[in-house]
Amino acid sequence: MAYVKGSAEKRQRQSEVRRLRNRKVRSEVRTEIRKFLEAVESKNKEKAAEGFLSCQKLLDSAARKGVYHMNTTARKKSRLHAKLNALA
Repeated sequence: MAYVKGSAEKRQRQSEVRRLRNRKVRSEVRTEIRKFLEAVESKNKEKAAEGFLSCQKLLDSAARKGVYHMNTTARKKSRLHAKLNALA
C-alpha cells in the first residue's frame, strides 16, 4: 500500500473493509439466486417458492446496507417473481 497521509489512511482502511463486506453480501445474493434458478429449471415449485423468499430477503437486506441500489433490488425481485409465476 502506498503511503497516504492523515485522514486518507483511515478512508483507505474503511473502504477496504466495506469492499470486503460488500463482496461477501453480493456473493451470498448471487448464490441464492443461482439456487432459485436451478429450482425453477427443475420445475420444483415448492423449492422455487422457498428460494424466492430467501432471495427476496437477501436482496432487501443488501439494499438496506447500500450494497445494491433500491431500484436494482426491485428489478431483480421483479424478474425472479416473473420466473416463479411462469412456473405455475
